[in-house]
Amino acid sequence: RIGLDDPATYQLLRSGRSLGVFQLESAGMQKLLCDMQPDTFTDIIALIALYRPGPLNMGMHEEFVKRKTGQNEVKYDFPELEPILKDTYGVIVYQEQVMQISRVIGGFTMAEADNLRKAMGKKITDKIASMKGKFLTGAKERKFDHRIAEDLYERMAQFGEYGFNKSHSAAYALISYRTAWLKANYPVEYLAALLTSKKDKTEN
Repeated sequence: RIGLDDPATYQLLRSGRSLGVFQLESAGMQKLLCDMQPDTFTDIIALIALYRPGPLNMGMHEEFVKRKTGQNEVKYDFPELEPILKDTYGVIVYQEQVMQISRVIGGFTMAEADNLRKAMGKKITDKIASMKGKFLTGAKERKFDHRIAEDLYERMAQFGEYGFNKSHSAAYALISYRTAWLKANYPVEYLAALLTSKKDKTEN
């Protein structure tokens, strides 16, 4: 029954005071919390998906932060992508978004979209290359600009090697939020319980 809109919880996260909070307690994550300034549950879901080696190496977290905080413009290659990418400020963050884009722009079926996701995730380069033709043909049939569609596909392919799935990230985010809620609203009790649970793990 814990609501997902508790002001004290988001204030704790935005200040980077996330030591002891599930998935959010590393120094790098604390910095990203301060930079991102999350204020919705969807931001926490994105935060967990972005804090992975692939997205970090590609600088996706930096672009996300700049768009969320108004430093960079939120833009979409095609207006049709706004419903898919609105929650992530126009940045591709999840595998599910790649699947949706391939359907809306390239005209893929659900099965084809899932095959593309698998090929990207497993880095099957010949399959990724072969599906590019189908994607661009579908985009042409739907009157999308060829050059923009081709660039979009290349970015999808690059992202697909590292993409996280939203459902997994959301499950993590829910536990992260609830532990942050406990720390924000019952700090003494939460930290006492946390320390007690770790009392025999001296390496931590």
